Amino acid sequence: MSANGSTESGCRSEVKPSNSICSQKELSVTASVISMTVGIVSNSLALFILVKSYNRIRIKSKASFLLFASSLVITDLLGHLINGSLVLFVYSSQKKWETFDPHRIVCSVFGMCMVFFGLSPLFLGSVMAVERCIGVTRPIFHSTMLVSRHMKRLLGLTWLLAALVAVLPVLLWRPYKVQSSRSWCFFPMEQPKDWLDVLLPLLFSMLGLLALLLSIVCNTLTSCVLLQARLRRKHHCRGTSYHIEMIWQLLGIMLVSCVCWGPLLIHVIILSTRARDESTSFSLLTVVRMATWNQILDPWVYILLRKAVLRKIFLLCPSCWDSKSHNLHRWQRSMLCSSVEKNNPSDCLGRMPLPDAAIKSIT
Repeated sequence: MSANGSTESGCRSEVKPSNSICSQKELSVTASVISMTVGIVSNSLALFILVKSYNRIRIKSKASFLLFASSLVITDLLGHLINGSLVLFVYSSQKKWETFDPHRIVCSVFGMCMVFFGLSPLFLGSVMAVERCIGVTRPIFHSTMLVSRHMKRLLGLTWLLAALVAVLPVLLWRPYKVQSSRSWCFFPMEQPKDWLDVLLPLLFSMLGLLALLLSIVCNTLTSCVLLQARLRRKHHCRGTSYHIEMIWQLLGIMLVSCVCWGPLLIHVIILSTRARDESTSFSLLTVVRMATWNQILDPWVYILLRKAVLRKIFLLCPSCWDSKSHNLHRWQRSMLCSSVEKNNPSDCLGRMPLPDAAIKSIT
């Protein structure tokens, strides 16, 4: 109670600058709550759809894809829950890290969660792209070697690699630091002590960019192979449709990851290799907020780019085009008839269809 009272009195007694600071803080808290709520709802809905599809599917390669997709959505869901809860805890404690975290335990956990839940979706997206590429280009090898047991081990190794990168600063006695906004923890970007403080964020960014590059290469190769098979009419079996559905979802995940995570990964590399100033810390916070949207947009890829939704879109587009072309044809006929009528009215009457009343009178 006393802390809340002192904060309110401070906001009311100070002049306009402090009022703007208080309103900015309330806006940040509101944005965090909205982002956390939307992310949890979106990922929960996508997880329900994926689990339902996983229990219903009978195709082996599709089951492997859904296993990784469900793991990606679960990772995004946990990222929203844990990171969002830590952000709200920091704001509720008035950002007084020296008071509630004197031993930097919360900051270390916060930094590890930021890195782990940042790299895990990128790694999982690249693994899914590689798995689909092998399934399309080498189906026999995929069905014989990449069994369910191996897929689960690969999933565990992917999470383990992300966790190792997240824990590495703590193991090397290079703990995470509170950033200049005092609302989150990350690598020591502003004042690195030695080459290790430069190497760790570079490792984080390079691994993320490599995962994005691998996804781009594999998804491009898979799309080209499927398109070539369609053009040569070699695939007309029932299994082709789920390949198309999965590649659409992979392309959506890749696009979202590149747009959301690309600026942060590139920005961290730039900050690690040049001098820092006050503006760079603000820009770092901006690209971090962009990266958080990845966990919100990822589930909507699975919600919207499903086979049932895509079929409705593909059926809706030709019907809209047919109606537009029909209206255009009628408009062209009316314009042509009006121009002919001025020159030869009888010719127009001979070409135009008779109304119902005229037909009845003739009969």
